[in-house]
Amino acid sequence: MAVKTQTYDNESISSLKGADRVRKRPAVIFGSDGLEGCQHSFFEILSNSIDEAREGYGDKIIVTRYLDNSLEVEDFGRGMPVDYNQREQRHNWELIFCEMYAGGKYNTNDGESYEFSLGLNGLGLCATQYASEYMDAEIFRDGFQYNLSFRKGENVGGLKKEATNRKKTGSRIKWRPDTDVFTDINIPEEYFAEVIKRQAVVNEGLLFILRIETPRGYETREFIYQNGITDYVKELTGSDALTGVQFWQSERRGRDREDKPEYKVKLSVALCFSNKVHIAEYYHNSSHLEYGGSPEKAVRYAFVSQLDSYLKQTGKYLKNESKITFADVEDCLVLVSSSFSTVTSYENQTKKAITNKFIYEAMSDFLKHQIEVYFIENPDEAAKICEQVLINKRSRENAEKTRLNLKKKLAGTLDIANRVEKFVDCRTKDTSRREIYIVEGDSALGACKLARDSEFQAIIPVRGKILNCLKAEYDKIFKNEIITDIIKVLGCGVEVHAKANKELSSFDIEGLRWNKVIICTDADVDGYQIRTLILTMLYRLTPTLIEQGYVYIAESPLFEINAKDKTYFAYTEQEKAKILEQLGDKKFTIQRSKGLGENEPEMMWLTTMNPETRRLIKVTPDLADKTLATFELLLGDNLSGRKDHIAQNGYLYLDSADLS
Repeated sequence: MAVKTQTYDNESISSLKGADRVRKRPAVIFGSDGLEGCQHSFFEILSNSIDEAREGYGDKIIVTRYLDNSLEVEDFGRGMPVDYNQREQRHNWELIFCEMYAGGKYNTNDGESYEFSLGLNGLGLCATQYASEYMDAEIFRDGFQYNLSFRKGENVGGLKKEATNRKKTGSRIKWRPDTDVFTDINIPEEYFAEVIKRQAVVNEGLLFILRIETPRGYETREFIYQNGITDYVKELTGSDALTGVQFWQSERRGRDREDKPEYKVKLSVALCFSNKVHIAEYYHNSSHLEYGGSPEKAVRYAFVSQLDSYLKQTGKYLKNESKITFADVEDCLVLVSSSFSTVTSYENQTKKAITNKFIYEAMSDFLKHQIEVYFIENPDEAAKICEQVLINKRSRENAEKTRLNLKKKLAGTLDIANRVEKFVDCRTKDTSRREIYIVEGDSALGACKLARDSEFQAIIPVRGKILNCLKAEYDKIFKNEIITDIIKVLGCGVEVHAKANKELSSFDIEGLRWNKVIICTDADVDGYQIRTLILTMLYRLTPTLIEQGYVYIAESPLFEINAKDKTYFAYTEQEKAKILEQLGDKKFTIQRSKGLGENEPEMMWLTTMNPETRRLIKVTPDLADKTLATFELLLGDNLSGRKDHIAQNGYLYLDSADLS
């Protein structure tokens, strides 16, 4: 087999500079180079204006979308400082618009500029400027009007400054997202309405004006909630809720770890119970937490703990009845949580979940106390709530089979990108082209994400070693989050043949969303074990995918051989020997290949993801049978067979065994 090579030497390494840091890798900052990323870039600008208003500067924000998809955000805050900065020996506009990780939220010399900030990383304005075809800024402060212009990440004309009689301060930013950066910039009106409404909900008394330019003029909508989340919960439930709306608020101080700094948390929750509506929304520093994180975990724990305790104390459970779950509470709960903190740990730049340990602890304690007091002071409402929760629980248990069948029918239409954590989808909807890479861990996810062709290659990481599906009971298998996430992403359901679990079988090959399912792990012992565990899972739960040739293994090179002007990759010892023979007397260096997460994107693309140069092994039923037979021998119940195998073959592996 010919070895394909590509020059990979010291001159192959380069770094992105200036605007290219965003323009060439927008998904790193915005989460996507498509419409979702473009929408996030808009939200970064809106966030800055919201932070100003929350600090008490300005009570109105105007958002305009023009016919050509250019956008404008105007606020009436203090106006961003853009003049000369003596301490930094640079103009502030250079720092704010052209410097990553710069801004007022880092300045702690004279106290914090923003106590509770939606934008913390100093990336948003600069990154959006870099990703724009043009950006124009008009700023009013200190009796002056300042104007700045940028084109494709470069400043045009410097800072223009002139005196003004205008009394109101503030900033107006107008820009057009660049189609050279984003594949789609046509943000729909519904997105603006949804995002702005959410911000009005969690920023009480702040007026948002949305202006949409049409061929006939401007369509204008206003959003304001004078009582914030309380008004919103009333709007959601209408006049026939099961209980009245409760509003609970508290402030706490604490730390995520003993050696970490103390910070302040402000907690606000509005809720009621309803047998017609159920919804839970979580916000932190006014950012909508699509994946929840710490606040959602706290709500789950607190409500189940307190309601279960109350049901036991009041004797509402039937004899030997199982405990309620959060699903039973959730079915009749309308809850909006809005928290703020001076220190925030977001899961990533897109701010869809937070992970603060102290926020979870503070909110759990706060909610448990409030629920306990609420039930004591309102026994009639407590009885109604518990009765409804028990109805939900018993209905769920009695109708489990029906619910499963309903889920099967709906599985193909749900948005898996929003349901599966860290899943990275591709753009094409053509299943004859789509490929899903099942990779080993978050570091490999990052490397593959940068290396892939996002048009047709998607990625889902396996977080650690998955459950051994060889002998595990189905109930245990389907409680494993990694396995259920993979099954959701595949889209075809599972094949379950056990008599007691036939109702779980939901396999439909027409629902498969992929042309290739590619297992991609490191070329080491751990990687091989994870590969075998994934293969075992597919073999047991979706054997038809193997039988019909949808499952592949991506070979990773074992060795990287660098000669003077070329880099060679050897996938076996035999290939290594052959390459060394070809090199003859030439000087070369040889090393074991790095793990997937350590590879440069260009190398990952060349060796693992490029259809023209990668090596894929199609998993056949025969190959799967042999793999599973070996796996069962080594990890199954046949002790005597395993002992005999080790006695006969163990000497082959003594050199690599860890006997220390």
